[in-house]
Amino acid sequence: MIQSVVFDVGETLLDDTREYAAWADWIGVPRHTFSAVLGAVTASGRNNAETFQYFRPGFDLERERQLREAAGRGEDIEDGDLYPDVRSALSALQKRGIWVGIAGNQTARAAQLLRSLNLPCDEIATSGEWGVAKPDLRFFDRVAEFAPGRREEILYVGDHRDNDLIPARRAGMRCALIRRGPWGYLWADDVIAAGEADWVVGSLTELVDVIS
Repeated sequence: MIQSVVFDVGETLLDDTREYAAWADWIGVPRHTFSAVLGAVTASGRNNAETFQYFRPGFDLERERQLREAAGRGEDIEDGDLYPDVRSALSALQKRGIWVGIAGNQTARAAQLLRSLNLPCDEIATSGEWGVAKPDLRFFDRVAEFAPGRREEILYVGDHRDNDLIPARRAGMRCALIRRGPWGYLWADDVIAAGEADWVVGSLTELVDVIS
């Protein structure tokens, strides 16, 4: 039985289109060019942060985040960035008595921005706050401390095979892949063939139905 559901953020709850566009504008490359290189990095199974190295070798992501903030062009999350099914699905889970958490590879500022949206969830945390990021198993140890229930009663939901599903399963949790965003579409069939997920769903509404 599932007692807790913990959600990844980017391309699980949030459509990252605006943020990727902001990065393309910041480094001065066409948005479609940035997206194409990001896609190539994704398809090769590498960390998407490596995308920047093609445009600026030695790119320091943390420093550039600080520079964006100082320039008034920092990270921003608005209600319109949420996928349309997010509020209704999280609320439906809570109504069924399931504890709902959000924990992903985001900055501490992103955690503050997410909390300001007043989402129907019980807790929010990010790798920036925890000091450890996926796919490190210590991240999922923190998830296990964060969410109620035994590990086998915690479901982690994400769009990324290597950052979300495989480490969550290794940490003893159940896992679900959502087929959206570049990673979700790219790896969904591989995940199904390899049996790496308890569920593969096309929306969070579908997720509520299958686990309920």
